[in-house]
Amino acid sequence: MATATTQSPKREAFGSRNVFILSAIGSAVGLGNIWRFPYVAYEGGGGAFLIPYLCALLTAGIPLLFFDYAIGHRFRGSAPLAFRRMHRAAEPLGWWQVLICVVIAVYYAVIVAWAGMYTWFSAQLTWGAGNEENFFGTDFLMSEDVNTVGVSTEFVPQVGVPLIAVWVIVIGIMALGVKRGIGKANMILMPLLTVMFAVLVVQALFLPGAMDGLNAFFTPNWEALADPGVWASAYGHIFFSLSVAFGIMVTYSSYLKRKTDLTGSGLVVAFANSGFEILAGIGVFAALGFMAQAQSTDVAGVATSGIGLAFVAFPTIVSQATGGSIIGVLFFGALVFAGITSLISILEVIVAALQDKLGWGRIRTTLTVSIPLAVISMALFSTTTALSVLDTTDAFVNAFGIMAVALVAVVVVAWLLHKLPTLQEHLNRRSSFRVGLIWKIAIGALAPIVLGYLFVTELIAKISEPYGGFPAWFLAVFGWGMVIALVVFAILLSLLPWSKRSHAKDDPEYDEFLVDEHYDPDPETGAVPLQKPAENGARA
Repeated sequence: MATATTQSPKREAFGSRNVFILSAIGSAVGLGNIWRFPYVAYEGGGGAFLIPYLCALLTAGIPLLFFDYAIGHRFRGSAPLAFRRMHRAAEPLGWWQVLICVVIAVYYAVIVAWAGMYTWFSAQLTWGAGNEENFFGTDFLMSEDVNTVGVSTEFVPQVGVPLIAVWVIVIGIMALGVKRGIGKANMILMPLLTVMFAVLVVQALFLPGAMDGLNAFFTPNWEALADPGVWASAYGHIFFSLSVAFGIMVTYSSYLKRKTDLTGSGLVVAFANSGFEILAGIGVFAALGFMAQAQSTDVAGVATSGIGLAFVAFPTIVSQATGGSIIGVLFFGALVFAGITSLISILEVIVAALQDKLGWGRIRTTLTVSIPLAVISMALFSTTTALSVLDTTDAFVNAFGIMAVALVAVVVVAWLLHKLPTLQEHLNRRSSFRVGLIWKIAIGALAPIVLGYLFVTELIAKISEPYGGFPAWFLAVFGWGMVIALVVFAILLSLLPWSKRSHAKDDPEYDEFLVDEHYDPDPETGAVPLQKPAENGARA
């Protein structure tokens, strides 16, 4: 037993299953739901895209969500600790996920800051009618060419000041802990986000030309279903949309109480996330239909996604629509709330990992993690060259970070460690929706095939042509170099010894959990058996 001087802090927990569900939905519902899904669906066949989308949700999204829940809840730890308890050699997978979150947190915060400033601009129509694109690049980002390559030291106040505010807010939420900080923030922000976006959608539906936008969004193009790229796009979107495979759901599920309906919770989160995406598609394309009519063009001429949709197209809509200021405040306010709930989930992966590794308290760990990340975020993204760095980093960390670690994780867990029976049994122990052979096939066979296809496709695309036309040195630093560094540092972190105060070796709560589950950990390695002891085999 640990002495009083080395006892690690007690592991935190969500106040209830409902708080966990709201927090998981808050993580899943992010910027991509609002500015990416509508365009992906439109390009993928409109109404016909719902078929591959639903298939991807049922055969990949939900099974992978269950996979993360089972790992986090069964092995009761952050991503590195959970994988370590599964097998010592698997620990680098957890650190790989943590480092991916480090990279994402650094640039995700600045997009939230942009949305915050545009909420203010919307109230005053600061950008001026017909000057939205020039305003974003020249006036707001203070760059004559937003794709300027390099790392500038020229500070942009209208970006830097709100970026500081974003970091202060999220650090405050994180410092309060899982129950009082993350849980309460999601209990407040998620209902507000839902109401705001519902009002936005209703208002957009009454704009002139809204029906043209909805027709463009929902009219099925059945020929698109014969295109493998459309199916790959559906699987890729579902995969990123649900926040699976980069430590968030592993970490969040480790804060659940023992007797929790894991699969039932997962179904609520998955379908709530998809429902919000469809709602976003309706609102966005209703607004784009109005924009197309105002500019005497068709919807295809104005449809876009990502930063172009949010910070160029929507300001144009706000300038031209009656009551546009209200639309702008609702839209950009929704981006802020969605961004904050996702950002705190990303930061929690990092904070939880260091807490487990070092045995530190919540406030000390939060400040140790967040302040350096905030400084790096300010240095890279409050300058005139922010957009090119953000674009490159985001493209590479998604394709060769999240996708790669997900592929390796399912192969290692399913094929090398043979842990799917353990995870299946854990999911079925108390959950309302039982998983069986189909779930194991989805994780052990379908997921590696789909992820492998997506990974190879991205690899060929980025090797055959320099991403964004950027020079080799720039891609080597913020693209390929970063991807390689993630793997190298993940291995190095796994080699560092765990503190005597950490949860790895002496965790009474975990030991009690194992006893309750009828598992006996190895006293030397902390590893757990693949299956229950034979004498407990009759217990369900």
